[in-house]
Amino acid sequence: MKVALVHDWLNGMRGGEKVLEVVCDIFPNADLYTLFYEPDFVSDKIRRMEPRPSVLQRFPFARRCYRHLLPLYPWAVERFDMSSYDAVISLSHCAAKGVRVAERQIHVCYCFTPMRYIWDQYGLYFEGPNRRRLQSLVMRLCRERLRSWDVSTAQRVSRFIAASMAVTHRIARYYNREAAVVHPPVDTDRFRPLDVKQNDYFLIVAAIVPYKRIDLAVETFSRMGRRLLVAGDGPERSRLERRAGRSVRFLGWVSDEQLVELYNGCRALIFPGEEDFGITALEAQACGRPVIALRRGGALETVVEGRTGLFFSEQTSEALSQAVESFDSLSFDRTVIRAHAEKFGRDRFRRELEKTILGILSEHGLEATSPTAL
Repeated sequence: MKVALVHDWLNGMRGGEKVLEVVCDIFPNADLYTLFYEPDFVSDKIRRMEPRPSVLQRFPFARRCYRHLLPLYPWAVERFDMSSYDAVISLSHCAAKGVRVAERQIHVCYCFTPMRYIWDQYGLYFEGPNRRRLQSLVMRLCRERLRSWDVSTAQRVSRFIAASMAVTHRIARYYNREAAVVHPPVDTDRFRPLDVKQNDYFLIVAAIVPYKRIDLAVETFSRMGRRLLVAGDGPERSRLERRAGRSVRFLGWVSDEQLVELYNGCRALIFPGEEDFGITALEAQACGRPVIALRRGGALETVVEGRTGLFFSEQTSEALSQAVESFDSLSFDRTVIRAHAEKFGRDRFRRELEKTILGILSEHGLEATSPTAL
């Protein structure tokens, strides 16, 4: 059986790319397609798959401005030729699920979330005084067309697998489709407790994009004068650095080795956005550190209040500052936190994903003893 993998873009190692690594282990002989590919910014495992980028890769300035090409993503992803494959596995938070497939082909979509930029988080990305006027105008003109395309291409998918229960609700709301849930994996071998001194800083690990709500944490910790380290980069970084107080420091992207040390040294991970799942919350817990999270989205499935962290209910600076002050009077057991994270390990993810995919193949009349044999 011939299999294709389709991933939105490959220009960094975020949570989605870590899921892709496990899928590459399951389907080592698959062909991998993506809209944009930057080999210097992905793992050796992904490079060995020899990803095939879309025609958009050839556009001038595509490396720096790929986000601005969003209205062209449907056209580009539909140009991928899937005709020779028996099964297509897409890993999608944007356009990957929109590949064209024939009726005879099975298309399984591992959905991180429906396209947030055109649905529930459109306002965060394209409205408000800090947004580029031209980009906002283009998106106002394109939004309905993109929504129509997003809904219609959801019907090309044979079965959805969602990253969390929160994502199943969005799939039902926007696509009127059901989805199984297989939570993404955390690498508990790499992210582990170290015998290091705990420091007085709090930590954010994230791409600096609007929906992560890093602005909320920057405002709160600047006002409180509490130390906050921000590991990550993105289009919002310059603006937030200008707004940050002296107690907030931006580190840019850091290596996994540095990240393990940062997790181990922090008092807690700050998780201010409504995440689809949020693998960094589990990375911190795998290192034995608690999480202060917004009581919404994927955090409800990864953080156990009072045992591995605590929640704040409103996405406001006041609510976050109250949570930080409450945290000061609490204590957490690193062993308990670590044990909780181990429930989300890579072996568990691979077993559950293989079982789910085998079941879908069987439902459609295709049998395989293991996806690794495909």
